Amino acid sequence: MTRTQISTIAFAFTTLFAGQAMAADTSASLTREQVKAELAEAIQSGNVVMGESSARLSEMFPQQYAAQQATSGVTRAQVNAELAEAVRSGNVTRGESGVKLNEAFPQRYPEQQYAASKTRAEVKAELAEAISLGQLSDHIEA
Repeated sequence: MTRTQISTIAFAFTTLFAGQAMAADTSASLTREQVKAELAEAIQSGNVVMGESSARLSEMFPQQYAAQQATSGVTRAQVNAELAEAVRSGNVTRGESGVKLNEAFPQRYPEQQYAASKTRAEVKAELAEAISLGQLSDHIEA
């Protein structure tokens, strides 16, 4: 199939589906020109479903369409700061083993401090509740 044939088929399918979508949505406030512009943009970018596979043209023929840029909510400076902190603390993996540097060489890195998520009183209250409900067979002094 040539590119022209694929574009014609895609346009026909898109027109069919766009017409059904517009008929189903009574609150749509798009003009005919806006819909045509959106359709033309979708065809140009390859965001049109082809056939029964539910695959977009840009997925089926990626060499014919420009790659879409992925956006991130993190700035370059934030990523660099996170990387520097990970290197400083040894939270980077070593080779293909998946072992972190701070696990392989603990003497080279400061010991990580973990903050408790519950207070001592909360833990004692949970223990007392578990004992009263019979979830623990023996009483353990805390």
